Amino acid sequence: MKHQKHAKLTRPNLGNFGRNEWAIIGTPCGNIQQLAYDLIDVLKKTYKVSYVDADHKNADESENEFNENPALAHGASLEYTDKITHHRFDTLSKLDIFQYRTFFNEQDLVLVNGNHFKAKSQIITIDLRKEKSLEKKLDRLTNVELILLEGEATEIYPFLKNHLSDWEKIPVLHFSEKQKIAEFILGKMLVATSPLNGLVLAGGKSVRMGMDKGAIDYHGKPQREYMADLLSQFCEETYLSVRPNQGVESVNALLEDKYLGLGPYGAILSAFQKNPNSAWLVVACDLPLLNEESLQFLVENRNASEVATAFHNSETSFPEPLITIWEPRSYPILLQFLAQGFSCPRKVLINSVIELLHVDDERILMNVNDKEGLEKVRGRRI
Repeated sequence: MKHQKHAKLTRPNLGNFGRNEWAIIGTPCGNIQQLAYDLIDVLKKTYKVSYVDADHKNADESENEFNENPALAHGASLEYTDKITHHRFDTLSKLDIFQYRTFFNEQDLVLVNGNHFKAKSQIITIDLRKEKSLEKKLDRLTNVELILLEGEATEIYPFLKNHLSDWEKIPVLHFSEKQKIAEFILGKMLVATSPLNGLVLAGGKSVRMGMDKGAIDYHGKPQREYMADLLSQFCEETYLSVRPNQGVESVNALLEDKYLGLGPYGAILSAFQKNPNSAWLVVACDLPLLNEESLQFLVENRNASEVATAFHNSETSFPEPLITIWEPRSYPILLQFLAQGFSCPRKVLINSVIELLHVDDERILMNVNDKEGLEKVRGRRI
């Protein structure tokens, strides 16, 4: 029997650091650093941007700095310093892509010094000073999206033409055209916005109601079907979240919980396990007053740069987690909270950077969990 090392899971479209990353390579590190800073000045208005580089000090200077670090000098392996304006971790642990991805999870865009690090996409600089160096790094050029001409350079190196089968299709700019380079990246970022899928939470046992809440007819059809129809207007694909062997029949696709006993939290995780590259618009099925206008407002004000976009519930003074757009970056965060013993999606929202919206008519947030609430809604005594 063939040994299966791991389950076949859909993996996020990540690079070494994040979903959207560009290594700038082929010119001296000072040039790369300055270009990165110039691009950050433009891109920061729209996205959370980070930069990856190596320390260019010599060995003696680095050793002196290490000795000046009190905790590490005394044998600590990790030190955290609140620098007031920013936060700093110093560690002796060697980091790899699995740690990098965690640290950079909430970043929209990562610019990388490609002379030292690899990245999913590359921006090549044709700089005659670094021609021989670039020729030795062809293995790093796996997805070249832009070529820059620096200084006296006017032609792409012959060895690059041989290495890049589609080199003639790659756009070319001059290294000094910072605004155009930024516009190129902005265009790529717009295309990279995660698609939106819908998830109707219909897997509850409806203990307080005494009957299946998803089957109640408020609008001429079972409520779970009505909610799926609403979400389908805004989502590429819509699913009903159900328990295993629940026996639900629907024209909509079913998505069984993989994380059992966790309620809505497990349903959200199950959705991301199915597709970690999509954002998920998650709604509970027991929201009979939720309407198209409110969902349209939520979708139109979606902030894909945050962990989630949610409505504020003035009755609880907290975000409402079960009418929320959960971005792909929320998936590892949800798992981290679970690993620490928490399975409340509201707690994740409260302790994360989210886009919080205020809705004019908060009756749309009303959960109907028992027969008293059911009669109020049917009689519109609300």
